[in-house]
Amino acid sequence: MKHYIGQFNPMQGHFNALAGYQARHFAYAFDSGVATLTLNRPDRKNPLTFDSYAELRDLFRALNYATDVKVVMLTGAGGNFCSGGDVHEIIGPLTQMSMPELLEFTRMTGDLIKAMRLCPQPIVAAIDGICAGAGAMMALGSDLRLGTAQARTAFLFTRVGLAGADMGACALLPRLIGHGRASELLFTGRTMSAEEGLQWGFFNSLHEPEALLGAAQKLAHELASGPTFAHGMTKTMLHQEWAMTLDQAIEAEAQAQAICMQTQDFTRAYEAFAAKQKPVFRGD
Repeated sequence: MKHYIGQFNPMQGHFNALAGYQARHFAYAFDSGVATLTLNRPDRKNPLTFDSYAELRDLFRALNYATDVKVVMLTGAGGNFCSGGDVHEIIGPLTQMSMPELLEFTRMTGDLIKAMRLCPQPIVAAIDGICAGAGAMMALGSDLRLGTAQARTAFLFTRVGLAGADMGACALLPRLIGHGRASELLFTGRTMSAEEGLQWGFFNSLHEPEALLGAAQKLAHELASGPTFAHGMTKTMLHQEWAMTLDQAIEAEAQAQAICMQTQDFTRAYEAFAAKQKPVFRGD
C-alpha cells in the first residue's frame, strides 16, 4: 500500500501499519482503538470507483498489521451508505474492456471482501439510506450491521444483466439470512426493507437516523475495550469453520481456546473476577 507509513513501537509492543495514513478516496479517522471509514461522495450517494475499490482493499489488508486498531467502523456520508459502483466511472468503462481486464476488475472487487473477512478486527457497519450493489456487499462483508428504518438494501446485479453471484454474495448472503430469502433477493434484485433486514438477521439493530452513528460508535468502542486478541480469534474461527465438519470445528475451537488461555487478558479476567472488579483488557 503506498499511502501509509508503518511504525513499530517497541515500548508499546505493537506495529501501527496505518501511522500517518491519509485516505485519498474516502475519509479516515482513528480514535481510541477505533478506525472509522466514511464513504464521502454524498452528492452521488457515495458510489465506489476503481481507485476507491483498490484503496479500500489495500487498507483492509494493512489492518492485519495495525495492532493498535481494535475495531473498524464503516459508514457513509449524507444520509446514505453506498450506491455501489459509479455508473459513469465504472459501469460505462467496463462495457469497453477486454475479458482479461474484466477479470482483473472482478477479482479486485472480490479481494476487497476477502480482505474485510480476513482482517482480525471486527467491522461495524452503520447503514442509512441507500445500500446497493457493491455497497450491499461491503455491508454483508462486515461483522455487525446497524441500520435505520430508512435503510434500503439491494443486490442489484441482475438489474444490470449480471449474475447475482458477485463479490461472494452467493456464499455470504444465504448463510446470513437463509437460502430461500437470499435466492429471492439475488434473482430479483429487489430492495430489502430495513424491517425485513432486521427480521431476517441482516441487521443487528435499527436506530433513528440521528442516533445511528452514536450507537455504532458506542458498540465499536465497547468492542475495542474488550479482549482484542480473542476477538480476532473469534472472527477467524467464524470464517474458517464454514468449510469444516463438526468434528473439525470442535477440534479447531479447542486449539483456539488453548491459545487464548495463554494470553495475559485471560489472566487479567480471572484476577479481576476474583477481586470483584471489571477486567481491563490490553489485547496481549
